[in-house]
Amino acid sequence: MCREKNDKSIFDKSGFDRSTIDLSKVIAITDRKQCTGDFDRRLARIAAQGPRAIVLREKDLAAEEYAKLARKVMGIGRQYGVPVILHGQAAVAQGLKADGLQLPLPQLRQLSPAERSAWQVLGTSCHSLDEVEEAQRLGCSYLVAGHIYETDCKQGLPGRGLDFLQAACQASALPVYAIGGITPARLAAVLAAGAAGACVMSGLMQGETWLYKK
Repeated sequence: MCREKNDKSIFDKSGFDRSTIDLSKVIAITDRKQCTGDFDRRLARIAAQGPRAIVLREKDLAAEEYAKLARKVMGIGRQYGVPVILHGQAAVAQGLKADGLQLPLPQLRQLSPAERSAWQVLGTSCHSLDEVEEAQRLGCSYLVAGHIYETDCKQGLPGRGLDFLQAACQASALPVYAIGGITPARLAAVLAAGAAGACVMSGLMQGETWLYKK
């Protein structure tokens, strides 16, 4: 669970200097259930460090509840100049004129070509090279490839590894963002494999690993 810590050191336990972290290469993925602290305050701290975008991924919420939360998060995004991409709620995203839309591939397939082309920022998650090719055909502007490293979110499933990430990047003409077990110390390897950056959920929703600005 997410607990605010009082440790103001910019070095983690391994000696990694967190002040070198470039969040402009990171898409923050939300999960309010991982955070026992104030969700809005956490998002403001993340946004203050200039991530590439925030993806509002709250899969348990019905459309009305999701829209209410989305308005608030989009306000935080505007305050800090960070795009907010809505996840899994195409109608809500359209109604709120969101900065972008990310859908699971099965949902993306259900959109008409006109609905897909209406989005300048459109993303999906890919778990194979066939899915990478399909996502490009469906008009995505970016892809999320994973999971790369072992992660608690996918317990019992081995990571697909950097070889898969590199192959996905080589197969894609679109920016590819790695997801799954990405830590600050692993970000360099992800970028070296050809990724445009990384998606991070638990590491940003809880603890201080990625956050150094108070």
